[in-house]
Amino acid sequence: MEWSGNQTLITHFVLLGLFTQTPLHFFLFFLIMTMFLVALTGNGLMILLINIDSRLHSPMYFFLSWLSLMDLMLISTIVPRMAVDFLSGKGYITFAGCGLQILFFLTLLGDECFLLAFMAYDRYVAISNPLRYSLVMNKRVCWLMVAFSWLFGLLDGLIQAVFTLHFPYCRSNKIDHFFCEVPAILKLACADTSLYESMIYVCCVLMLLLPFSVISASYLQILVAVLRMHSAEGRQKAFATCSSHMTVVTLFYGAAMVTYIRPQAYHSSKQDKVVSAFYTMLTPMLNPIIYSLRNKEVTGALKKLLGRCSCGQREDSLQ
Repeated sequence: MEWSGNQTLITHFVLLGLFTQTPLHFFLFFLIMTMFLVALTGNGLMILLINIDSRLHSPMYFFLSWLSLMDLMLISTIVPRMAVDFLSGKGYITFAGCGLQILFFLTLLGDECFLLAFMAYDRYVAISNPLRYSLVMNKRVCWLMVAFSWLFGLLDGLIQAVFTLHFPYCRSNKIDHFFCEVPAILKLACADTSLYESMIYVCCVLMLLLPFSVISASYLQILVAVLRMHSAEGRQKAFATCSSHMTVVTLFYGAAMVTYIRPQAYHSSKQDKVVSAFYTMLTPMLNPIIYSLRNKEVTGALKKLLGRCSCGQREDSLQ
């Protein structure tokens, strides 16, 4: 603690966590750790398959590999720290540690917003203009889209991390959350944060609604193109190609909009923690499952990899 006039300024925070030390909460903790391991395995395997199988070397899977990497980093930013806090019974985190968590979390959140929009545009070009697909979605364009996603995500995360920790904090050092999320931290500020909260609200609306508008426009054009198709098989293939991405978009944007577009007056600590757990843990776990179960090329690549592993084990046993 530091003293400033008659106020005690906080130099560190204490995260209260997602749950307390009870038998039920120990069960929930192990459930979350299982989700974490499934997310690490699923996303890691997705990245591996896309990189080693030549059939998956296309723009769609290129973006998917980056989505898996972002999901892997997002859940790793939150869960390990939460697990250590729960097992130790302490949630101590320094100002610098809190700032880094805000930076990484919001950067990855912004990255996914824009990457999902570019993935929708990729599907639009593939279905509406297949003859020019390889020309429009060339390697350079794909890399620029990924770089653009990281740049805007990093810019958003950096601005919010710096400005959030710029305020003096003197009310309490206890954050009623399981990680350093900006709305939960601002409640502890002993300065007027209304202007900054309004700025964050506008920024989050733009960060969510601009990519979502691109997604909506892309899928509207896809729907028009599919309805013009005379082949039932072609329609089915087009819908199958987009269904996984639409499911992921619904899960991610639904939870993110509830948290960041809803006015601060309608927030409660319990609701915020549940919604945050949804898009920081559940969504990263479900994304690789959704894409692998609904995609014959991914399941084919997985069978091929397992076949290689079994053949290698047989050769070792014969030697």
